[in-house]
Amino acid sequence: MNKLDLLHSKKDQAVLGGGAKRLASQHAKGKLTARERLQILLDEDSFEEIGMLVSHRCTDFGMEKEQYLGDGVVTGYGTIHGRLVYVFSQDFTVFGGSLSETHAEKICKIMDLAMENGAPVIGLNDSGGARIQEGVVSLGGYADIFYRNTRASGVIPQLSAIMGPCAGGAVYSPAITDFIFMVEQTSYMFVTGPNVVKTVTHEEVSSESLGGAHTHATKSGVTHFASANEVECIESLKQLLTYIPQNCEETAPVYPYTSNGNELRMKLNTMIPENAQIPYDMKEVIEEIVDEGSFFEVHKDYAENIVVGFAFLGGRSIGIVANQPAALAGVLDNNSSKKGARFVRFCDAFNVPLLVLVDVPGFLPGTDQEWNGIISNGAKLLYAFSEATVPKVTVITRKAYGGAYDVMNSKHIGADLNYAFPNAEIAVMGAKGAVEIIFKKEIESADNPQQKLDEKVSEYTEKFANPYSAAARGFIDEVVEPSLIRKKLQKGFKMLENKVCALPKKKHGNIPL
Repeated sequence: MNKLDLLHSKKDQAVLGGGAKRLASQHAKGKLTARERLQILLDEDSFEEIGMLVSHRCTDFGMEKEQYLGDGVVTGYGTIHGRLVYVFSQDFTVFGGSLSETHAEKICKIMDLAMENGAPVIGLNDSGGARIQEGVVSLGGYADIFYRNTRASGVIPQLSAIMGPCAGGAVYSPAITDFIFMVEQTSYMFVTGPNVVKTVTHEEVSSESLGGAHTHATKSGVTHFASANEVECIESLKQLLTYIPQNCEETAPVYPYTSNGNELRMKLNTMIPENAQIPYDMKEVIEEIVDEGSFFEVHKDYAENIVVGFAFLGGRSIGIVANQPAALAGVLDNNSSKKGARFVRFCDAFNVPLLVLVDVPGFLPGTDQEWNGIISNGAKLLYAFSEATVPKVTVITRKAYGGAYDVMNSKHIGADLNYAFPNAEIAVMGAKGAVEIIFKKEIESADNPQQKLDEKVSEYTEKFANPYSAAARGFIDEVVEPSLIRKKLQKGFKMLENKVCALPKKKHGNIPL
């Protein structure tokens, strides 16, 4: 065999992974192969593979007799929408995608290149975990990856797609990355599997119930996106990239935008009920404000009382954090506070301006909330907004009560522009609650307590349940007719695009984790 034939033979061998039979088995499970996933992910003919001929070094347990070129992971670089990205795609057909010393080295190599060249790194995870035959060497490989994930955090975007099993130590790399994507029915994540759970706690649970896409999208919040199939998952990942820059040194994307000459949104004038007790869907408000069809929601099925996601406003990428009156009246609780804080910190790390839409009656009361740390969790959201130096614009659409008014990007914690709609209510608490405290004795001693209560509520509402007291003090920059808000926001973000705000010199803050 001449040298070229030998080279072609080895490349053909590497492309086959664990062999035709195992590739067919992967398809039988409703899963794509490692290389098929990359074909969908990357621009056509853009993939350049690194480490195709790498093989493992293990000689124990007869492993020297089983050699697969590539060693269970396809690594390299390519482009998505013409932008450079670094990728690794684990191959379940080779030792179940298990991580060996050389498998880890391949991943570390492309992570190092991503950091040096300031481009996103994308991991397609499909692995049974550490390669047991290699013992502590494989554990060391995981730690090498975790360390790089941490060093890269906030420097380059890191995206993880879970395309199959991801268990044990393997889960911590995706957990450190910025966004996690999962596939319904074929992917799962857990630290300890169903068998261990049964042995230790005697609970009977399936892999899907314990750590499937639906579980992590709704209960734990570990995953940000759950998709029906792998193609949909990969397309979502590609869409997310359109909203974010290559690295922390770049600004958020701004795309060409042509106005049709009418930036008014008349629907907004009637979309929010005047009666503060009637709910409405904040997502409909978002859709009216942003460029048509551009809202890309994150964490859609988790902590639904707060809405977060990306959108374009006049072609400019922005991050949105909004209370959702249609779920738990839009209150802040443990899960929504953590969800919001995590999103705000991502946007701030990668220079994505923030739009905050406020309709919040306060924090959710109760023993469950207090015992699960609403104090420190609420403080996370407060800390995230206070720390963020990107352009920050707030619109109070209706209620802004109590400490939640402060936390939701108020002027006092660094917001650049604060707007309110005419029916906004900015106060320590709702009128009825306030009156029952302030005028308690007067109401109790009245001939008709209910009439006196109604009278005082009316007085309080007229005096305090409006945006004008806050506007008089400069806490609100402008009370805006809702139909005009889109135009105001476009001008506001344009004005703020060169904002520079330096934090005090320090190693890092101590966020209340």
